[in-house]
Amino acid sequence: MRRTTVVQEDCWKLRAEATWGNAAAGEDLVALRAENDQLRRALAGRAVIDQARGMMMVLTPCSRGTARDLLVGTSRQCNTKLPEVAAAMVAAWEGKPLPERMQRALRYTLRRLSAEDRGCESPPPGERSR
Repeated sequence: MRRTTVVQEDCWKLRAEATWGNAAAGEDLVALRAENDQLRRALAGRAVIDQARGMMMVLTPCSRGTARDLLVGTSRQCNTKLPEVAAAMVAAWEGKPLPERMQRALRYTLRRLSAEDRGCESPPPGERSR
């Protein structure tokens, strides 16, 4: 049985050759690191969104899809990214006040979805998007 060990110095030399010796490989490395960072941020945001979705399912007995629709609708009404809305919802659950514009947007979205469940095409009278 033969064992191969890479010495740290050789490892650094290989990285240096890949980065500086070959321009295409260096560009690939930069692109892969950027993609890796983007995927990490997406996964972190996804966890918060799933947590907020679970909270919505508890607070308003509804399905996963409806809970996501509530979050997406609130996000659209506030013109705020979904992970930011989800983070604000989780923070509100933990005792921080939900921003006023998100409160209004959530209220509007809840009424709109409730109206859809009743078979209406629009929210109750007097409600409009802000």
